[in-house]
Amino acid sequence: MTSLGGGELVRARESTLGETLANQPGITSSHFGAGASRPVIRGMDGPRVKILSDGAEIQDASTISPDHAVAFEPVLAERIEVLRGPSALAYGGGAIGGVVNIIDRKIPTVMPEKGIEGSAEVRANSAAREKTGAFEFTTAAGSNLALHLEGVKRDADDYRVGKDWAEGRHVKGSYKETETGTVGLSWIGQNGYLGASFTKERTEYGIPGHSHLFHDCHPHGDHLHCGGHEEEEEGHEGHDHDHDHGGEEHDHDHEHEEVPVVKLDSERWDIRGEYRNPVAGIERVRLRASITDYVHDELEDNVVSTSFRNKGHDARLEFVHAPLAGWHGVFGLQTTRRDFEAVGEEAYVPPTLTKKHAAFLTEEYKMGDWRFEAGLRHEWQDIEVDAPGLADTDARGTSASVGAVWKLAPEYSLRASASTSHRLPTAEELYADGAHLATSTWEIGNQNLDKETSNNVDLTFRKFAGDTTFSLSAFHNKVDNYIYARTLDNHEGFQLVEYAQRDATFTGLEGELRQKLTSNLSATLFGDYVRARLDQGEADGSRNLPRIPASRIGVKLDGEWNQWHGMVELYRVGKQDKVADYETETAGYNMLNIGTHYSTRIGGVPTQFYARLNNLTDELAFSHTSFIKNAAPLTGRNLTAGVRVIF
Repeated sequence: MTSLGGGELVRARESTLGETLANQPGITSSHFGAGASRPVIRGMDGPRVKILSDGAEIQDASTISPDHAVAFEPVLAERIEVLRGPSALAYGGGAIGGVVNIIDRKIPTVMPEKGIEGSAEVRANSAAREKTGAFEFTTAAGSNLALHLEGVKRDADDYRVGKDWAEGRHVKGSYKETETGTVGLSWIGQNGYLGASFTKERTEYGIPGHSHLFHDCHPHGDHLHCGGHEEEEEGHEGHDHDHDHGGEEHDHDHEHEEVPVVKLDSERWDIRGEYRNPVAGIERVRLRASITDYVHDELEDNVVSTSFRNKGHDARLEFVHAPLAGWHGVFGLQTTRRDFEAVGEEAYVPPTLTKKHAAFLTEEYKMGDWRFEAGLRHEWQDIEVDAPGLADTDARGTSASVGAVWKLAPEYSLRASASTSHRLPTAEELYADGAHLATSTWEIGNQNLDKETSNNVDLTFRKFAGDTTFSLSAFHNKVDNYIYARTLDNHEGFQLVEYAQRDATFTGLEGELRQKLTSNLSATLFGDYVRARLDQGEADGSRNLPRIPASRIGVKLDGEWNQWHGMVELYRVGKQDKVADYETETAGYNMLNIGTHYSTRIGGVPTQFYARLNNLTDELAFSHTSFIKNAAPLTGRNLTAGVRVIF
């Protein structure tokens, strides 16, 4: 498990969840400009990475397309956990990449000791002229009632990229404006709590790289017709143009075009509760539920072109049982409903109603220097589609995982886990049919898709104490019936894709080695690598899967002295030349970052000052995981500074 909290989270936070986690081992981001970015874990993203708000699923449209933002504000997170293995099965069998659980303070679980507790923060950065203000506090509203309020406001312009970019110094349309507010109320007793919260988010951001050149493109069978795209040019003869016009290189001459804008509006209710020792044999009963009304409009020339709406709910009931024959664990039930609709020019997915139900069990057993883990989950999914000629679907899937941790010496542990997980096809993969200009694709669904089966083995060797500590992980994930977008035709970067299935294998390494040099100074060597490809490719095509992260290796020096913390970090992201058909290679780059953090008290109030200078050398860098890597390079030299007061 990866856990990011405290001062480390404060220093790592960015405006999107993907960028906040992007420097953790094995994690990168989908990077769609400044407005949208999801975590990419071990080469997997989209529906294979589940994102939760304290155990309840975040209902938005971010799994449908990388240009759709995650409806959560990272500045309000208390801690972010990334779960894999048996523990992840409590939240989703389809999360074969991992589960990102964002722990927040929306609903108080204990009464504030000082009557009122909270924090306030202001921060700014130079690359986008971002200005952000945030606050959160919890106060007693009665003998057993606690009230929580929090909010964020962000205003960021188009961000600046590294030097010598042919398109200029700023990414046009990469601005972002956000307003988020939450009110929560809890009843807190001796044996538990029950609370509810309401969160309102309004976000506006641009979609860089959007091209109007392909509005007239449409499929003729397995080929594209785009005006002058002649029939004789539509074949794949030898793939002699495979790597000349990548799918992400659709930012042709659009400097005089208006950049489309997303206006996102999300309203979410959360209910959380816990009751301790309700009956003999049950230590806790936990409730998590949410109701979301999410809508975002995509505007072109200030006119709404497409609207996406998602009305959903998610509820889970967990029972933590007392030890039974030495086993201690959790069993529970979960139900999720997603009523999705898209209307307008790019409504490439018909209206669908997805209902999913699950039962799960996770267990742990300790014996001497050994700890054993096991997880089991069964899911039922039904999708109703409202479109002529399309049939409703239902699917079932069972996932299981076992693991063991052996403390082989006082400072060493060896962890091994094996899992078989089923991921059920999503409505988009089954029923898509239409142009999606943000990713320069015409997508065709496939109603014959079967469930994916992921067979994963994960090994981790750790030294967790002493002047030298390390963690090294290796994984091998063989996915039967892997669902991917197979390119049928390509016209100047605009691709005709159809969802298909083939067996695929993901193999990789990730790790870090930390050495304490003096009582105040430490050095860390870190890196990660993933290789992902189809077991069998097309007869004349590549077996490589698209947008797989490049290798990364780096070193970091960090030190503590009194109230000061400082760090210098240099890492190298390698060239990615193992590319899929119609995908271009991505050059490697170096990234140099420095940062400092100072904790003090002003008038008796704990206060933190922090500053971080990323990409010190102002290098022009491109993310291979991005659909629009050439239209939206990574941020150039950027100074972020802020102050946080804790009361």
